Amino acid sequence: MTINEIQDELIEEFELFDDWEGKYEYIIDLGKKLPKMADEYKTEDNIIKGCQSIVWLNAYMNGDKLIFEADSEAIIVKGLVSMLLKVLSGHTPEEILQADLYFIERVGLSSHLAQTRSNGLASMVKQMKAYAVAFQAIQEK
Repeated sequence: MTINEIQDELIEEFELFDDWEGKYEYIIDLGKKLPKMADEYKTEDNIIKGCQSIVWLNAYMNGDKLIFEADSEAIIVKGLVSMLLKVLSGHTPEEILQADLYFIERVGLSSHLAQTRSNGLASMVKQMKAYAVAFQAIQEK
């Protein structure tokens, strides 16, 4: 699936809920389903700066695809990062860099998250795109 197809699928999933209580429960559920990140990657270097809660993000290449893994101590944040992983992980650095992450606005996260959570979400996206830039540069060598 393309990044846009995955975003469209997420948007459809959120449309199943009538209110934000259900949407928050869904986000929390996504966080609970996030695969456990190995403790060896929970390092200071992997902490995303700009998040109110601690979020660890690790990235590596598998063939030409960039794979992300992440974790957080905050369950709602774990759900948010889970959505980003679902959308961006497993794509080429070029695809990630070109991605317009419209699902954030379309599912209403921009208007329903506290400012600190929105800033943290933006920091997560920024770090994922920074990894894509770095791995793209390595590929071009």
